[in-house]
Amino acid sequence: MAAVASMGEALEPTLQGALEWEDRLVAENLRRIFLLIYRMVGNVPDAQDLTQETFIKALQRREQLRDAERAAHWLSRIATNTAIDFLRRHGRMNWCELEEAGEPLVSPLDSPERMVLEAERRQWLEEALQTLTPRERAALLLRDVEDLPAEEVARCLNCSKATVRSHIANARVKFRRFLAKRRA
Repeated sequence: MAAVASMGEALEPTLQGALEWEDRLVAENLRRIFLLIYRMVGNVPDAQDLTQETFIKALQRREQLRDAERAAHWLSRIATNTAIDFLRRHGRMNWCELEEAGEPLVSPLDSPERMVLEAERRQWLEEALQTLTPRERAALLLRDVEDLPAEEVARCLNCSKATVRSHIANARVKFRRFLAKRRA
């Protein structure tokens, strides 16, 4: 019986360290992962569900993470794949305002003009993202917003670096066309 008790005491610090690591991983990455998924799926409820699913998948597979420094990239990859799978299954995007998520996007100190311009910019971005395919959207967001290197984006999307460059180029062309139509 004493051997079982001492074994339990020996495991306790390891378990405590693992729980602290999990809490830190979630706390440091929750907002970033939510915003990445939101930009891909286009609505808060689905983004919240997929964010939770992403962290569940990550924590279930934490032994696959060999380098804690790469945790953010690893989470981005899981989040991207989770969002793309969701879009394939459901084939839909419903845009709503991020304010529904509970965090204000503008400071109360912002002027009314600035608030209107910011709302207009957000709407333009949301509409422009709708013109992209899920893979183009994922490639563009991971490369330009998340600032991942093309090699990492290719790993996230399970494709070649050339395909990533193609997705990004196509996305940028669609953005330019969208902007040209808006100005006309």
